[in-house]
Amino acid sequence: MELLKTYLDPVVFSLLGLMAFVATWFTIERVLFYRHLVLDDFTHPALLNVALTKNLTLISTVGANAPYVGLLGTVLGILVTFYDLGMNQSIDTGQIMVGLALALKATAGGIAVAIPSIMAYNLLMRQVDVKMSRFQAMASQRGPHETL
Repeated sequence: MELLKTYLDPVVFSLLGLMAFVATWFTIERVLFYRHLVLDDFTHPALLNVALTKNLTLISTVGANAPYVGLLGTVLGILVTFYDLGMNQSIDTGQIMVGLALALKATAGGIAVAIPSIMAYNLLMRQVDVKMSRFQAMASQRGPHETL
């Protein structure tokens, strides 16, 4: 139990930090890709869609799972708090409240990673929709027998 108590916060927050880094990295990569994208380089909408949606699943996965990592940290923090209380065989409300408050910081960290990740994912998906619509509009203006 001492091992868990010692390493819980560093492990949870390191994992959340890694998740935040990955989501930020791939968000920046996608923004730069969209900024320099030339629709005329693509000949088929499916190929464009594959290029546009690359790495978006990872950003979405971070946003969806970061709260669970934080929640796991909170549950384990509460477990440690109750274990310590049981070992001391005393009921000190101050100690309980401090332990629970410290345990909740992991959930807050998970939410703090999830919200920007989901926002980035939604904004990037909007860009995918816009780029696909522009591609389809360009294709329809060229006619059915012309290639891009």
